[in-house]
Amino acid sequence: MERGSLTIITGCMFSGKTTELLRLLIRHIIARQIIQLFKPNIDNRYDKDKVVSHNRTSLEAIVIPKDNPNMILELIGINTTIVGIDEIQFFTPEIVQVCETLLSKGVNVIAAGLKQDSDGRLFGSMDKLLIISNFITNLTAVCVICGEEATMTQWKLEGPLKTGQIVVGGSEDYDAVCHKHHKVI
Repeated sequence: MERGSLTIITGCMFSGKTTELLRLLIRHIIARQIIQLFKPNIDNRYDKDKVVSHNRTSLEAIVIPKDNPNMILELIGINTTIVGIDEIQFFTPEIVQVCETLLSKGVNVIAAGLKQDSDGRLFGSMDKLLIISNFITNLTAVCVICGEEATMTQWKLEGPLKTGQIVVGGSEDYDAVCHKHHKVI
């Protein structure tokens, strides 16, 4: 059996990661390929059972506990050729082995996630996923301060205190900024 490929879509918040993931998956649906889309249970910002981009494009998803990514292997259909995973950075480190297992079965995986948190640290298992990926799409946003290319996610200083690496939020909590305007709290 041919080995599958891993595509990682990454960038800061508001760079279009989920939009790109959905765009690619919709192309595979049009090509009549069997896809399954997964997301972690902690991301229910727009809909608990769909992956929804900030511009409201959406597809139905299977919700998996972030602490049990192995459920993806249990729920994968026999005819599935494409697996999409949104917010992959939220899953525990086992997600790397889940992706490796899917690839060894010839399944193509397309995943979107932040590579850095708002403090500029690697997020979750993104470092390992980037290393094993076949393709990387690194997206940027627009800095809300100066309008230049934004590559960083900034926790809004006027918001509530951030209490850990994983704080699910949207534009009310985070901004996209360039390196010059990124401040670590």
